[in-house]
Amino acid sequence: MEYQQITYQVDERIATITLNRPDRLNAFTDRMRRELIDAFDRTDADDDVRVVLLTGAGRGFCAGADLSEGADTFNYETGSRKDIPDIDTIDGVPRDGGGTCALRFAASKKPVIAAVNGAAVGVGSTMLLPTDIRIAATSARFGFVFARRGLVPEAGSTWFLPRLVGISQAMEWVSTGRIFDAAEAKQGGLVSRVVEDAELLSTARGIAQEIVENTSAISVAASRQMLWSMLGADSPMEAHKLDSRAIYDLGKSPDAAEGVASFLEKRPARFPGKVSTDYPSFIPPWPGSPE
Repeated sequence: MEYQQITYQVDERIATITLNRPDRLNAFTDRMRRELIDAFDRTDADDDVRVVLLTGAGRGFCAGADLSEGADTFNYETGSRKDIPDIDTIDGVPRDGGGTCALRFAASKKPVIAAVNGAAVGVGSTMLLPTDIRIAATSARFGFVFARRGLVPEAGSTWFLPRLVGISQAMEWVSTGRIFDAAEAKQGGLVSRVVEDAELLSTARGIAQEIVENTSAISVAASRQMLWSMLGADSPMEAHKLDSRAIYDLGKSPDAAEGVASFLEKRPARFPGKVSTDYPSFIPPWPGSPE
């Protein structure tokens, strides 16, 4: 796919995906959705990519859905959404576009770091939820503004948000629909760090480089999916079962042998495993994983 509304660059095994409609504060469109899904398909397929870094161009991360159609923006019967090509349906209605994007992020076999600059409102906030590490610039502003638009939260956020920040904090942000700053986002658990704007990308890349230089791609990929999938488990016994299988299988792997050997020999590890060929088949796939 030729990208028009995002940019994609791989450098030092880090794929940087940048929302790229700066003149519209990177407002979300169906074209952007399809480009993001395609980009995540690329990162999963490329063994040279170890980490995905998601950010926005210009003054904002994403100001929410593009509202240029006015009152018909969200109307699938009268607005341009009725003409979206090859739109999927679920339970007889069109699938929420933000949800297809968020589920693709959730299915990623590479860890995803979000570097949030400026406005992250509506889908600009909800698309962040399935990313793994969320860092905000001091300029960042968040808002689950759906109730102020006569809508409800989308992009699977009614599942993600309470699990990340708790039901009370989630309901405060969702029911008021208000905009809040980076400090409140950190206090509420939506982001893990707040840094000066000038330090945002370097901080995010620093974390990404630590992953690239020190860890097994297979271990990180498997751990990511195990952690997320266990959020819905009925009990810790489900995690214990999955952990036991993973330790048994990965304990026999070349990566485990290298990890121990490099530690004992006091040298950097050189893990041979590749996600494209060695990812453990018993790890439960997320809904939204590509076929």
